Parts: sequence; structure tokens; C-alpha cells
Amino acid sequence: MSVWSNNAKFVNGKLEISGCAVSELAKEFGTPLFVIDEADFYARAKAWQSALNSGFGANAGTVYYAAKAFISVEIAKWINEIGIGLDVCTGGELEVALAAGFPTSKIELHGNNKSVAEIAKAIEVGVATIVVDSLQELARVSKLASAMNKVQSIMLRLTPGVEAHTHEAISTAHEDVKFGFSIASGAAWNAVVAARSAMNLKLKGFHCHIGSQIFKSEGFELAADRLISLLAKYQDEFKEELPELDLGGGYGIAYLENEITLDPIETMTHLANVVKKSCAANNLKVPQISIEPGRAIVGPTTTTIYEVGTTKEVRLENGEVRWYISVDGGMSDNIRPALYGAEYSAYLANRNSDASLRNSRVVGKHCETGDILIREVKLASDIEPGDLLAIPATGAYGRSMASNYNHMARPAVISVINGTARTILRRESAADLLALDIKESPRTIPGVTQNERRDK
Repeated sequence: MSVWSNNAKFVNGKLEISGCAVSELAKEFGTPLFVIDEADFYARAKAWQSALNSGFGANAGTVYYAAKAFISVEIAKWINEIGIGLDVCTGGELEVALAAGFPTSKIELHGNNKSVAEIAKAIEVGVATIVVDSLQELARVSKLASAMNKVQSIMLRLTPGVEAHTHEAISTAHEDVKFGFSIASGAAWNAVVAARSAMNLKLKGFHCHIGSQIFKSEGFELAADRLISLLAKYQDEFKEELPELDLGGGYGIAYLENEITLDPIETMTHLANVVKKSCAANNLKVPQISIEPGRAIVGPTTTTIYEVGTTKEVRLENGEVRWYISVDGGMSDNIRPALYGAEYSAYLANRNSDASLRNSRVVGKHCETGDILIREVKLASDIEPGDLLAIPATGAYGRSMASNYNHMARPAVISVINGTARTILRRESAADLLALDIKESPRTIPGVTQNERRDK
């Protein structure tokens, strides 16, 4: 059961996660529902830190959990208890970390367009590192650090020209992207020179992220080699070594039964061999190596539970019949199938069925033809309204990318462990959906009369 969290199992056809029957969870907490296997989250996070330590020994840096995959105050508390770092890429994610009491000395701030307010807040609270993405941002960080009489540690995000074998929208290290400084064009070296000349900045090293949902190691190898070559150039030019290299994340997980989630030990062992070999070839000491798994930690831990609302047959032009199964969520709680063409698995979760399987399509309730969660899946032909479907491996970019499209309330997230369940993010209510609507009196716009305003 590679797509499931470690503590999920079927008992007499009914899905249980960490000793909790999902049919009972649905009754208590409603659907759609994100169910996170808390013990599995801890185990996966610890496994990546252990693998990093095993592969790089004294040169092992920090595992930064990528908050963009999924973050909440409770998740940030878990990360702190586990003892790893946290990677945030917006002021909002930083605020969640601060609300959780997460130590700022273990936070790094990403993002290709950080605002002045976001940078100022990060410097003020003392984040460990700001990953700089442009020359304008470099100047911005330096100016703000100077105004606060601080020296801010930074890394430079580099694009090594590696195009991972993934969807273009999640491939982030080839040249034609919005992220980072290109090594090939010389922009990266220009950024190095600018960073060294900034009095209130301390350049710690380089960072890259070659994409997401990557299963093959070649991209990681090539990216590491190109960054290490730049580290060697830095040493030759300035007669000192940069101490750190952050190789990002992107480690693939299984969404379908025929896929395999990358093993942390195998992945880090292989990466360590590549890094050590490249450093030796460039006459460099091995720098401190950090990584940023997000999906690889939270993705497999979570299962989404939906209730079936309607089913119907649709006859195709070729004469075949497709069974449409509509559930009570959809693209508002999982946009990835519509956005990336991502594929998932689905399973009848509340009962056993001996009925034959039929060609099915699982769709949501939104007013969009493209609101399709799973295009093709074999499901029991006796599925009916009221049944529960479980879609595993939804921990990453499900709730974190959720929207209120069609004014749908975002689902609750509950944690289960040892037969107990608790809410860590409550379900939105109608009051939440209406909370931002304001009725205010018209205000005069300078230079525009009320009649002109109405005409416009």
C-alpha cells in the first residue's frame, strides 16, 4: 500500500487510519475531510534528517520543512518538536511560524518577490537566512538591515539550467523561469560580487531548487555539480570558502500504486556521493548541505475523505460508458489535477464491495467542466450516494492551495494518532465566507466628483 500513510489499513473493507475508522471520522467531523496521520508525519520528517546526517556526517546541515506544501500553527509546532528547520516563502507563512513560537534562528525566508514589509519583518524577528532572488532584492535586504543596524545572513538562489523531468509549471531550475540568478548567463556571479560589497549582508552560500515530484537523480547530480563549480570559482577568486549549500527539495512520492516514494537513505546516500566526488574534483572541502523536503514529508501522511453525492452513466462517442461519481469537494480542495494534470488514486472507504469494477471518473461539485479529481479509475459498480471515497497522498498542496471558489468552505484538517482524533484546522463556516464583506459609505476620491465617480 505504497500510496497510504504508514498507519492506514483496510479492515473488512473499511479504511482505518491510526486506529480511527474513516466512516466514524466523517460522521463526527464532516466531509470533505483531510485526515493526517500524525505519527507518520513525525516518522517521515525524522527519517529525512537522519538520512541527511547519515549521508553527510559532520557536513550535514538542516532539513528545512517547506511550509508551502502545508503549514498551520500545529504543524509548525510539530516541526519544532522534531527539531528541524522551517522554510517559509511569504509573510503569511512567517506569521504562522511566529504564532507557533517557532524559533526564528531555524527559519529561512524564500520568495521571488518579497515585499519591503516581509523583508523588514524577517530581519526584525531574526530569521536565520534570507534566500535572495534578484539584485533589487539584494539591495533591499541590505538597506533594511543597515537601517536596523544588523548584519543579515543570506544565500543566493541560483538557476543551474537543469530542467527536471516534470510538469513545466513545477520545474523551476531551467533558464526561462522567474526564480533566481542564472549561472550560465553570468547573473549568478554578478550577484556574488554585489553580495560581497554589501556591508550589512553575510553571504553563507548558494541555493537551488530544480523542481517538484522528481524521481530520477540525474537532475540533482547536475545541479549540485554546477553549484559546486561556482563554489570553486568563489574560492579561487576570494581565497575563502562559502560554508553552505542548500540543494532544495522536490523528492517524489507515490500517488498511484505503480509509483514508489523516494527512500530518504538511498536518496541522501547517492547525493552525498555526488557532492563529495564533485568537491574533490574541485579541490574543495564539502560544505554544509541542507535540503528542503515538503511534499516528501507531509504528502503521504494525509488522506482526503469525500462523500458521494450523485452517480450517473455517460455514453461516449466510441460507444463505451463512463461512470461519473460526484463528490462533495473538488478543485477547491485539490486544484492539482486541473492545474498540473496530477493523478491520484481513489478507494471505496466505508464498506466492502464484491461488485464488479467499472470505468469511472471522480468529479467535484464546482461549476467547471475541468473539475475532475481523477480522470480514469476502476471503482466498484455499486457505489451510491452516501458512500465514502478516500484519496490518499493529499497532504501536499491540497489544503495549502485550497480556495473558496463557488463560495465553498475549505475543509477541516484533523490529526489522528493511536485511535484518537482532534481538529488542527477547523472547517470554514458560512460566517467565515461572509466575514470579509463590508458595507461602507461612499468616500470622496480627491479630484473626482460624486457624479463623475458614478459615471466611471
